[in-house]
Amino acid sequence: MNRYPIYVISKGRHLKPLTCRALDKMKIQYMLVVEPQEKEMYEAAKVKGKILSLPFSNLGKGSVPARNWVWDHSELAGHKRHWILDDNIEQFNRMNNNLQIRCNSPAIFKAAEDFADRYTNVAIAGFEYDFFAKSRVKWNPFRMNTRIYSTLLIDNNIKHRWRGKYNEDTDLSLRVLKDGFCTVLFLAFLQQKTQSMKMSGGNDEIYAETNDRLEFAESLKNQHPDVVKVTKKFGRWHHHVDYRDFKRNKLQRKQEKNSTKGVNNYGMKLNTQNQR
Repeated sequence: MNRYPIYVISKGRHLKPLTCRALDKMKIQYMLVVEPQEKEMYEAAKVKGKILSLPFSNLGKGSVPARNWVWDHSELAGHKRHWILDDNIEQFNRMNNNLQIRCNSPAIFKAAEDFADRYTNVAIAGFEYDFFAKSRVKWNPFRMNTRIYSTLLIDNNIKHRWRGKYNEDTDLSLRVLKDGFCTVLFLAFLQQKTQSMKMSGGNDEIYAETNDRLEFAESLKNQHPDVVKVTKKFGRWHHHVDYRDFKRNKLQRKQEKNSTKGVNNYGMKLNTQNQR
């Protein structure tokens, strides 16, 4: 149903491929990107996605090399955009009237793609984390011009690529915002993700070598000293980003000859029995 390829990058999590299982339940096509020494282990996990083997392994640079390889792979296939997902997403949810309902339909990806393609300047779009969408708060269907994490729909034509070793999602979001583009973070669609460091695998080697993530925060501040501050909360270091200046970035609607009116639910029907 969706028009752009979905990639899941994974390392050391063949015994618990959460994102793959979530996508399999939604009956959505995807590609699982792994390092060559782990391909057979992921094949044994019997995930339904096509498994792609990276041409490198154990570079010690986190997920950035794999992310850039995915970008190139998508471009070579002639795609305008691509999805890139973390490997520890348990499920996807639909938010309706502040009620989170597990989504078993692939339609949320298609709906997000259609929204992004309605405008000329959406560089990155994605889904908010479920734990940030508190039920006691009244939410709009999406937020503008903020960071996009873990589930990203990226315009292949932007001039940037993934870089560095830490906080690469926030860094990429900030660079496109500084170029005057927009980011769109959907709250109508949510990702229910296992917290970092709660599962083995992934970027374990990156987290293990840091001083309560001080290196994470300082790296982002060095990249963007104009909008980033380093603070310590809850016993570890955090970055704080001021996104206020990017409110001036406005969506630019395409000129559509045959634009449709009314509500399109993409065939989705709410089933409150699936309430999270």
